[in-house]
Amino acid sequence: MEIVLIILAVLVLILIFANIRIVPQATEFVIEFLGKYRTTWGAGLHCKIPFLERIAKKVTLKEQVLDSPPQPVITKDNVTMQIDTVVYFKIFDAKLYAYGAVNPIAALENLTATTLRNIVGELELDGTLTSRDTINANMTEILAEATDEWGIKVNRVELKNIIPPAEIQNAMEKQMKAERDRRETLLQAEGHKAASITRAEGDKQAMILAAEGERDARIARAEGEARAIYLAKKAEADGLAALREAKADNAVLELKKYEALIAMSNGRAAKIIVPTDAVNAVKANVLFSETTGLGDITRSAPEEPKPLKEDPCCDDNNLDEENKEATE
Repeated sequence: MEIVLIILAVLVLILIFANIRIVPQATEFVIEFLGKYRTTWGAGLHCKIPFLERIAKKVTLKEQVLDSPPQPVITKDNVTMQIDTVVYFKIFDAKLYAYGAVNPIAALENLTATTLRNIVGELELDGTLTSRDTINANMTEILAEATDEWGIKVNRVELKNIIPPAEIQNAMEKQMKAERDRRETLLQAEGHKAASITRAEGDKQAMILAAEGERDARIARAEGEARAIYLAKKAEADGLAALREAKADNAVLELKKYEALIAMSNGRAAKIIVPTDAVNAVKANVLFSETTGLGDITRSAPEEPKPLKEDPCCDDNNLDEENKEATE
C-alpha cells in the first residue's frame, strides 16, 4: 500500500512539473480551456491544468520585418516595374493575432502587394520614382488600419527597390546625362557671369578711387594756391601797413603803385585796368611837368632861319660877276 502511495505521489509530482511553463520576456502564450480561449500568459512562471488546458499559440511581441519579394506593378502611364517592399510590424494583442486570421503573416504580405499596386497605379513613372515618402506614408496608414483586427500594428513601410524596364533605364540615363550637361553649361555660364561682374566691379572701384584721388589732388592744389595768394596778399598788406607806420609821402606811395602795375604785367601781353586814383595821379604828374617844365624830356623843333635883308651894293657886284662868267 505504501508503495502505491509513493508511486501516486511521484506521478503527481511528474504531472505537476510537466505542466509548469516559463514564459520568456516579450512573449505571450494563448491558453485554451477545453478548446475555448481562457487567458493569455505574460512573461513569468505559470502552471496549466493537465489534460484540460493547452497552449494554443506562442506569440512574440518583438518588432518583426516582412520582406516581400519584388512585385510587378503597372503605373498610370502603363509602365511595368518591379517593386519590393519591407514592412516593419509588431503584435500588440496575442488573442487577436491567434484568432483574427488563419495566417496573419501571409494575409499581411498579400495586403501589402495589393495596396502597393493600388497606390502606384494612380501615379506616373516620374511620380513613382520621386514620391517614395508619399507611397510609404499612404501604405503605412492603410496597412495599420486594416491589420488592427489581427492584433498587428504596422509601424512603417519602406520601398526597398524600384526596378523599371531596361529601355526605360536607358532613356533615364540619357536624360540624366543631358540634364547634367545642361547643369554644367549653366554653371560655366554663371561662373563667367560672376567673373565678369566681379571684374566690372573692380574696374568701377578703380575708376572711383582714381577720380577721388584726382579730386583730392585738385583740392589740395587749390588750397595751396589759395594759401599762396593769401600769404602774398598778407605780405603786401604788411608792407603797406609798414609804409603807413613809417609815414611815407605820396611820392613813395605812387612809386609803389607803379611797381605793382609792373609786377602785374610780368612782361606778358596783358590788359591792365588802371584804377581811377592811379589815372588821376598820372594826370596830376603830367600837368605838373607841363607847368613847371620839369621832367619834360621832349625836344623842341629847330627854328627856321630868318631871311637876310637885300644889299644893293652887293647885289650889283654879284650880278656883274654872273654876267662875266656867262660871257666866258
